[in-house]
Amino acid sequence: MTGEEDTHHHTGALTEEQARRMFAGMNEVIRAGEEMRRLRTEMIRVLTGWGWTQDRIARLADMSQPAVSKQAAKHRTDGPPVPMGLALDQYDVPWLEGRLWGLAEEISEAFGDTARCARLADALARGRKRFTPGNVDALRRLVEEDLRLHRAELPAGHRSAYDEISRGLDVPPKAAATGTATTASASVRRALAHRIQRDHLGSGGTAAN
Repeated sequence: MTGEEDTHHHTGALTEEQARRMFAGMNEVIRAGEEMRRLRTEMIRVLTGWGWTQDRIARLADMSQPAVSKQAAKHRTDGPPVPMGLALDQYDVPWLEGRLWGLAEEISEAFGDTARCARLADALARGRKRFTPGNVDALRRLVEEDLRLHRAELPAGHRSAYDEISRGLDVPPKAAATGTATTASASVRRALAHRIQRDHLGSGGTAAN
């Protein structure tokens, strides 16, 4: 097995392009504060635990290799992270919040400032607002309104994704029965789900598999 094949085995659906886009989004708002810096450090730890080389991570994150090495060293004694599935159909709250955020951004890109969810989605992405229960509920209402207003223009997959996300958020205890236990923080889970949901919708997917 080659190193590339071994990495794919560990990372499941996560590709280099997905990782690059995630880091690009983090780097855009790194000035927003310590929380985004911490998220980038945690993502470096996760990818290191999955077997990605420091040179590879540095290239994707637009960082120097010594900087990546320094970040990875902070967590070297923690041991490898618990294996983390990357399928869309997971039901822990951070994962569902990340999917909702990704769906909102897809709608925002499709309709620009006229999308009801655009401003809140942007504020969450830039760290100006946090993923509190109140903000998540507000985002759900705005996304649902956009789906209703633009029903004829949006692919059916957007509505299917929203329905699944909404059902999961309404019944969060389901998470305990889906094997989603992980040492990854809520921010990492949210960021991964956000990226995978966006790529899924962007590739023409119709529902989580």
